[in-house]
Amino acid sequence: MTNLLAFMTFFLDKRRAKAGSWRISEKTLLTMVWVGGAFGAYVAMRLFRHKTLKPAFRLGVPIAILIHAGITAYFIF
Repeated sequence: MTNLLAFMTFFLDKRRAKAGSWRISEKTLLTMVWVGGAFGAYVAMRLFRHKTLKPAFRLGVPIAILIHAGITAYFIF
């Protein structure tokens, strides 16, 4: 559910960026990534070509995916 919410948030921010409208803050987008929406954010970044040049997103999202995967693996195994 968090991944879907992150995906939709990135989509909405990209749409607002194209329209020159009010934007969703980078802090909010990164918060969505770190609370469990990293995979959805990553897919949205690639699909919509959004925030792909920003180092905080280009590096932070894949790192968040790895950390979330590690935590999940820890609890499963």
